[in-house]
Amino acid sequence: MLSSSLTNRLRIRLGLDREWWLVLVAGVLGVVMGTAAIGFILPIRWLERLPEFLGAEFVDLSQVLILLAPCVGALLTAFVFWIFPTNFRGHGVTRVILAVNREQSNLPIRLGIRHWLASTCTIGSGGSAGPEGPIVTIGATVGSNISRWLKGDGASAATLLGCGSAAGLAAVFNAPLAAIFFTMEVILRDFSLRTFTPIVIASVVSAATAQMWLGSSEPLFGVGVDFFQDKSETFTIGQTLYYVVFGLLTALIAVAFIRLLPLSEKLFARIPVHQLFRPLMGAILLGSLGVAWMGLNKSDSGYPPFFGAGYAPTRELLNRTLYEPALRGANADMLWIAGGICVALLLKMIATCLTLGSGGAGGLFAPSLLLGAMSGGAFGMFLHAVGFTSAPPPTHLALVGMAAMLASTTHAPLTGVLLVYELTRSYSIMLPLMLTAVIAALASRVLYRDSIYTAELASLGIRLGGMSDLTVLRRLRVTNLPLDTAITVSADDELSKIIGISAEQGVDDFVVLHADGSYRGMVTSNDLRQTLINRQVIALLSVDEVTRDDLPVVYENETLDVALDRFSRHDVERLTVLSQGVPARVIGLISRASLMNRYQRELETS
Repeated sequence: MLSSSLTNRLRIRLGLDREWWLVLVAGVLGVVMGTAAIGFILPIRWLERLPEFLGAEFVDLSQVLILLAPCVGALLTAFVFWIFPTNFRGHGVTRVILAVNREQSNLPIRLGIRHWLASTCTIGSGGSAGPEGPIVTIGATVGSNISRWLKGDGASAATLLGCGSAAGLAAVFNAPLAAIFFTMEVILRDFSLRTFTPIVIASVVSAATAQMWLGSSEPLFGVGVDFFQDKSETFTIGQTLYYVVFGLLTALIAVAFIRLLPLSEKLFARIPVHQLFRPLMGAILLGSLGVAWMGLNKSDSGYPPFFGAGYAPTRELLNRTLYEPALRGANADMLWIAGGICVALLLKMIATCLTLGSGGAGGLFAPSLLLGAMSGGAFGMFLHAVGFTSAPPPTHLALVGMAAMLASTTHAPLTGVLLVYELTRSYSIMLPLMLTAVIAALASRVLYRDSIYTAELASLGIRLGGMSDLTVLRRLRVTNLPLDTAITVSADDELSKIIGISAEQGVDDFVVLHADGSYRGMVTSNDLRQTLINRQVIALLSVDEVTRDDLPVVYENETLDVALDRFSRHDVERLTVLSQGVPARVIGLISRASLMNRYQRELETS
């Protein structure tokens, strides 16, 4: 008996008193996504390394393959989109965020299949995008459908969606901490213990499952612990200013990237071709850019650095052997390398906009990491070239830049810091990592209110609120509240009728209907009080003359955060609830008091 009581108290303390089963499902989801991540990533990794396998044959056909590969990938992507259509134009993570905030965390299973196949085609053929966004979408789709299969409510659906997305990201990067905080910072915007516990379990189990299958602790994608070699120098207080300036510079680059992507989507949308063929337009431009790069650089070492996810050039930027010859040489050599990296940075930004702006499939994580590493490497070389010998080494700035750029583009500084730390396990860089990431994220928010994900939603006319406890209201519908009975009157009735009903039944708010029974408006308690001031005119007025038609209505399937927003715009105690059918019928009244009481109860148990 004591043991049972202790177990119950522990479940309540962990926020799992009603949903303890989520922990078990989260563990299963971790195993599923750890295995699925391998099946998703390995084909992409094999395709990206195809030039190495071809060897001399690739050198002979390099320019032809660089031009044709993205085009073939774009055609295959368009074919996948045709087989698995969707009405939403945004990319994967954006679609998941929308589902959490507006669609009760419901994601169709075809969305996961669509992103799996299309992203493999896009990234594997050289498209400039990352695999992390798709694996987040795949995991979220799996979690959402498991919740639907188990007949979970809105809260459990959001939690399992988050478990799936975190599990996918944790398996790809072998970075469970970063996966947890990305899900809670960016996707769910919810830090409650009830949500946190299952997500931690799913992330850890998924990362462990991927390691078990691979027999290695190295990430499926990423830079890995061994690639960051420059751990000799530690952060000093004298370097603070360099990191502050670099954080501001990174924010500027991030904002430019955030704004360029929706702009590129609008430009491609103007091309008078069917939307399924727009990825081909982007692929042709990308391939042409790649051929020009290879021709100017006389390179036969594989794809251009702005092709694919970009982890190979990221590894190079974190290797001090890239910079040492120039650092020992003349200042002109340093400036030459800094300029070359800046050109590559600009081309990577353009390549990503061509790939994703035209409708290709993929994520924005990997491009952001490479842009950050390029920014840091170029900034470090520039500082040393102009005589700031006390500046941090370019490898340190490149590493810090990865976190800062990710923090700026996603508005999630915790995710940026933890991801880079888990990838490199270099604690010596932790202090400047945190400082620069926070400054970059704050500056990015000041310069532009939207992250790279919410900017997509904003371009579609969808605005999300900031992170807050309103997440609990987004998971509940109007029908989850007890509705007050609606007393209806006709617009043609005399005003004295509702005054009599109010006196007899103690009713304060009335719903006014047209003669055909459709909704006309409301007469509220404030309206009645104003009328009673001049009693002599009551007999002369009809209900229609005092009806308020400026009050919004609430529909039965809308979420409670929408209802709260409508209450905040009008000083009334109740609003009319209508059905979704045609014609809409009056179901009842939703009261401000019942909404706030439910809000308070959810906060206390979250």
